Amino acid sequence: MTQNGIVLVVSVSIMKDNEVLIIKENKPSAINKWNFPSGRIEQKEDILYAACREVKEETGFDVKLTGTTGIYNFISSTNNQVILFHFTGEIIGGSLKIEEDEIIDSKWIEVSELMNFTNTELRDAGVIRQIVDRLINRKIYSITVFNDQLCK
Repeated sequence: MTQNGIVLVVSVSIMKDNEVLIIKENKPSAINKWNFPSGRIEQKEDILYAACREVKEETGFDVKLTGTTGIYNFISSTNNQVILFHFTGEIIGGSLKIEEDEIIDSKWIEVSELMNFTNTELRDAGVIRQIVDRLINRKIYSITVFNDQLCK
């Protein structure tokens, strides 16, 4: 959702053992860029619901949100001001089916491996590196700071 020139986005680090699922985007604004499953919050949509919806649309997985690494405010590679709400989650259902129009690949990697990617390989690399640092250092907070609505 864009409001007053600000883009509101959710993203989710889907965790399994010591690994995280990343996707390679093929969107006009991010061709061949690795990212966490993410997307815009729709008008009047709950933030937590938006995060679960985006994961389902981009990966086929149903997730339970388990925490948040925080809220990030930055200027994107497309020169938009973005407020990004980043969550952690675990798979509770579904199966991997990537959205082939916009997603061209996916893989499970150790979280720390993301620090070895070059800035040109990552979408909005500065923010991804901040998120990865928080994941590595276990700076993950309760999602109750948002509200008590659960994904359905």
